[in-house]
Amino acid sequence: MPRFACGIEYDGHAYRGWQRQPSAVTIQSVVEDALSRVANGRIEIVGAGRTDAGVHARSQVAHFDTDSVRTERQWLLGANSALPEDVALTWVREVPTDFHARRSALWRRYHYRIVIRPVRSPLRRRQALLQRAPLDVGSMLSAGSYLLGEKDFSAFRAAACQSATPVRNLMSVGARQIPQGLRLEFTANAFLHHMVRNIVGTLLLVGTGDRPPAWCAEVLASRDRKRAGVTAQAQGLSLDGVAYPPEYAIPGD
Repeated sequence: MPRFACGIEYDGHAYRGWQRQPSAVTIQSVVEDALSRVANGRIEIVGAGRTDAGVHARSQVAHFDTDSVRTERQWLLGANSALPEDVALTWVREVPTDFHARRSALWRRYHYRIVIRPVRSPLRRRQALLQRAPLDVGSMLSAGSYLLGEKDFSAFRAAACQSATPVRNLMSVGARQIPQGLRLEFTANAFLHHMVRNIVGTLLLVGTGDRPPAWCAEVLASRDRKRAGVTAQAQGLSLDGVAYPPEYAIPGD
């Protein structure tokens, strides 16, 4: 049976996250419904990552199997005509049957957007966290450096996380200045449930001067979620990209 991969961009504000749920509208459910209309039969998709309620994606990747004969263009245009305005497929490509959106991924990259100003931003309320006090970005990056490498991230793991292991390889922590704010960037082989948001909550305590950078190493070593900062709000987080081995020819940035 042929297998197709697709890129998905979405504003997650109105959805209960990625994963299909019986009594909630999710990204997976609306994409499956749209593709099923094109296929004239039931389509189920597998995503590279399960984003939480309110989290966005600029470059989610998913795959699906189907016997329905459609061109890549027909899948793309047909699905987009059936999707709501806050979700869109950005590309569709036939891939080898051994491709798996989740298991074949080499790494994922998330970014977290922070607006730094004394008053709230009506225009960015769904895409960024409001931070009223200035942040010491250098100290935040210094704190983040203690987390780099293959580590036990139990201290940054949600209680509901279903992963069999808390070990992840955090490859990079970066920051970019944006208009009236900051964009934090995280790349890892994979992420635990709430891992990025818990790291951001911890780095914010360093950025405001409430904790020194080395405290981040102490939190990591404790493996105790109670030692880390609060979970940062969902709206600032976006899945920014997923990388795959070159033989799959998956579109990238």
